[in-house]
This record gives sequence, structure tokens and C-alpha cells, in this order.
Amino acid sequence: MHQQADPLAALRAATNEQHERLDSGLPLSGPIPDLNDYAAHLTMVRDWLASLLPWLESFPDGPQQVLSPVERLALIEADLNEPGMPPLRVPAPADTWPRDASAAYRWGVCYVIEGSQLGGKVLYGKLAGTLAPHPLRYLKGSDAGPGPRWRAFMLALKEHVRSADEIADACEGACAAFDSILKLAVMR
Repeated sequence: MHQQADPLAALRAATNEQHERLDSGLPLSGPIPDLNDYAAHLTMVRDWLASLLPWLESFPDGPQQVLSPVERLALIEADLNEPGMPPLRVPAPADTWPRDASAAYRWGVCYVIEGSQLGGKVLYGKLAGTLAPHPLRYLKGSDAGPGPRWRAFMLALKEHVRSADEIADACEGACAAFDSILKLAVMR
């Protein structure tokens, strides 16, 4: 019996180093993050998602057709416009994403986007008291937390990314998504 490759394990392995670099380089990774750090974090994520989300939506197939939409940019903007936040920063230049990207490549990109919400929930738990009364809408996400959506994403990923070529494309997309946000982390 042929055992199907695990796209999630492949994505984790392909992006492990980038994930560690990002976690240690986030504006919120310092010992005592403040609202300035949160604003820098939100600005970085806003700039990253501002080019990715419209690109993903431009395709008639892939993860954006399977997953329910999340208003991530609206949550970020609400947090950035909350009283007491530092002035908004100018957006960074947007990355250009491949117009001919395979659905598997886009599943890899979404792996990074969806995974960021898991990290956001951890950051919310760490910062909710420290940065109160700011609501930290983006980090908090939905009341159900990121777990149910992440489980649905993993199941859909395994259903749609199966072959060795698709898994390789997904890993390429995930690495490109990490490279894109790492570039923004360095620019801050």
C-alpha cells in the first residue's frame, strides 16, 4: 500500500529556519513590548497582507475558495486607529506575486497566513494585560480562537495538496511568503 506524503510535515520542515528567524525578529519579540512595538508589528503584517490577499482572491481556485474569508486587514486597521496608538506608518512597497502560481503554491502561502493566527493567539495571551486597555483585535482573532480554523485548514490542505510536485510547490509558496514578511521585518 502506498502511503501519501504529509504536506503539513513537508511545509514545517521547509520553513522551520525562516519561522524561527521571524519569531525572534518580530517587533513584539522583545522583553517588554509596548504599543509602539504593536504598531510596528501591525504595520508589518498589514503591508504583507495588503499584497497577498488581493493576489489570492484573483484566482478562481485554491485555498481562498475553500476557506471562509477573515477580515484581517479590517482588524489591523481598527487596532492601528485605536486611541493611544502611535501615528500610522507609511506602507512599504508591495511584493509582486506570480500570476501563474499553482493552487498548491497558494496553499503554501496560506499555510503561513493561517499559521500566523496561531502565533497571534499566543502573543495575545502574553500581551493582553500589558497593553490593556488596547483590545488587540488582530491578535485575538475570533472568539473561538484559531484552533477550529487551523484544523479545517489542515484537513483541506491534505485534501488538495497530495502529489510530490504539489507538495514541492506548496513548500515553495510557503518559503516565498516567509521571505516576504522577513523582508518587511528587516525594514522596520
